[in-house]
Amino acid sequence: MKSREQVSAKPASRLIDERILDLGGWRGETLARMRALVLEADPGMTEEWKWNHPVWSHHGIVCTGEAYTKVVKLTFARGASIPDPSGLFNSSLEGNTRRAIDLHEGEQVDARAFQALVKAAVARNGPPAKKR
Repeated sequence: MKSREQVSAKPASRLIDERILDLGGWRGETLARMRALVLEADPGMTEEWKWNHPVWSHHGIVCTGEAYTKVVKLTFARGASIPDPSGLFNSSLEGNTRRAIDLHEGEQVDARAFQALVKAAVARNGPPAKKR
């Protein structure tokens, strides 16, 4: 017999759709646009729902999408170890692991540069470890 959580569990993609609709306005539009860029950048990307936020993974977490009152934040789990020649990372710069892009109302991101970061993050994650 399935537990209540298993019966009522929604796919991550549906939860992300709902989050975008709930946000509405510029935050919903921004999160939707960034989601589309992430998924377009890597056909093997998986959508997950963790920590009450969208998470995009490919052989490990690539980035999360968080929406706050004044910013939509894309946090790259291993961003400190990937090149950012376009200088998109503008937040969480002090740590040794993560890096983030904060987008405020009216701001746009260079789609090609962003997708290059996504591809670099996927490459940094590498293939899954082989079992011995």
